[in-house]
Amino acid sequence: MSDFYDLQKNRRSIYALGKDIHLSNEEIVSLIQNAIKESPTAFNSQSSRVVILLGVEHDRFWELVKSSIKEVVKPEDYPTSESKINGAFKAGYGTVLFYEDQTVIDFLQQQFPLYKINFPKFSLQSSGMAQYAVWVALAEKNIGASLQHYNELIEQKLISEFGISDKWSLVAQMPFGSIKIDPNPKDYVSDEGRFLILGNNS
Repeated sequence: MSDFYDLQKNRRSIYALGKDIHLSNEEIVSLIQNAIKESPTAFNSQSSRVVILLGVEHDRFWELVKSSIKEVVKPEDYPTSESKINGAFKAGYGTVLFYEDQTVIDFLQQQFPLYKINFPKFSLQSSGMAQYAVWVALAEKNIGASLQHYNELIEQKLISEFGISDKWSLVAQMPFGSIKIDPNPKDYVSDEGRFLILGNNS
């Protein structure tokens, strides 16, 4: 099996994270930046924007998530959410916030009206590839991660708390850290019904 497939197999959702990272902050930032810069984007839009939270800023972010959840769930349900966030996300080393720059999307819609309806879809596709690239790059360094989506709960608060542009649209959050517990083996659905092969006459 090629190195690429090995990397794909190593990329798993890790929910038991720690802070025992053997890379410097500078190395982590460089790894994330390079993964995103080399990710493909429709029309070479390069619309992905990223906030990398480390140390106290990582902790502050997850405290903000917890307080936002507390505002909307029943009091008896909150401890479950709090425990999950503390153990699976805040316990990690850092968090990557993935955004898409709406000004870029608006510009492309004006420049190419024929494809106007598709640019928001292109943007999300580009973001997905950036997320995957970062995830695989982290996995190569034996750093675990998962992908979370607390978008509507926290997006407006992040603008004021972290000074993030209101032109950036929040897509996903990726907590990362050392792997404390390996994931269970991955299950796969049957290839039958998942893949359609046409023209294979050899």
